[in-house]
Amino acid sequence: MKSPTPTLLVTGASGKLGGAVVRHLLDTLQVPAERLIVTTRNPDSLADFAARGVTVRSADFDQPGTLSEAFADADRLLLVSTDALMEPGKRLAQHRAAVQAATKAGVKHVVYTSLPSADTSHVSFAPDHWGTEQALSASPLTWTVLRNAWYFENRAYALPGALASGEWATSAGDGRIAYITRDDLARAAAVALAGPDATNRVLTLTGTQAYTARDIAARVSALTGKSLSVVDITPAQQVEGLHAHGFPPILADVFASFDVATAAGDLGEVTDDYARLTGQSPTSLDTWLPANIALLTTPH
Repeated sequence: MKSPTPTLLVTGASGKLGGAVVRHLLDTLQVPAERLIVTTRNPDSLADFAARGVTVRSADFDQPGTLSEAFADADRLLLVSTDALMEPGKRLAQHRAAVQAATKAGVKHVVYTSLPSADTSHVSFAPDHWGTEQALSASPLTWTVLRNAWYFENRAYALPGALASGEWATSAGDGRIAYITRDDLARAAAVALAGPDATNRVLTLTGTQAYTARDIAARVSALTGKSLSVVDITPAQQVEGLHAHGFPPILADVFASFDVATAAGDLGEVTDDYARLTGQSPTSLDTWLPANIALLTTPH
């Protein structure tokens, strides 16, 4: 007798990563819409998924008592890490509450979006991810941790301004990042969620090559015809510069920590976990960059 198709749930489905995961589940993996639940703080924002037959539910991670009901009937759940960065400790509390709610709701397997070297990374919010991984390990749930490398798209925060000035100030030094596209990570999360694997595993999802800031700058300069030189600064100078551009202190520390982590090698590991999980190679920088150069040259 064929086992019934599991019911899958995706949190944060109105976000860019969560929404892309849902589209891959529906369109790439052909998961039946009636077997899919998505949650968001604003259900009206997911009317397009609802119109396709997907169950849309309200879930507010700031009200943990509501999460068990939101997670009801799900067999496998994708916990997309929340964006609560401005209040230290808040995101980890949200994630712990989600793990507890999933357990209470009878969820069997949780897929979680973490970051590389969560236990040792110099990224300022790495303890949120490591704490969530520990909460999963301590729970009765089975789990898949996806340690997602940096998005190519993350460069859109700094490069437009750098191109305008001709200088990219960074404290990353010669540190490398094994970038991968957000859409590739969404596909990987969809595959992990929809698949039958119920073992506890940690996968580090990266591109096939790691790049320095100078590697990126040379390619962007060649594509745009604009001069772009990399200027080495200290982490303290970077924080000071971010403050001068209006960044709140906590957010300035977060962004500066990305370069500190890069310099330390926390984001440079290259693995084949993506290919082993999905059966395909991740998009390369030299494929992605020409198709998305507008993203990196338009101020956001």
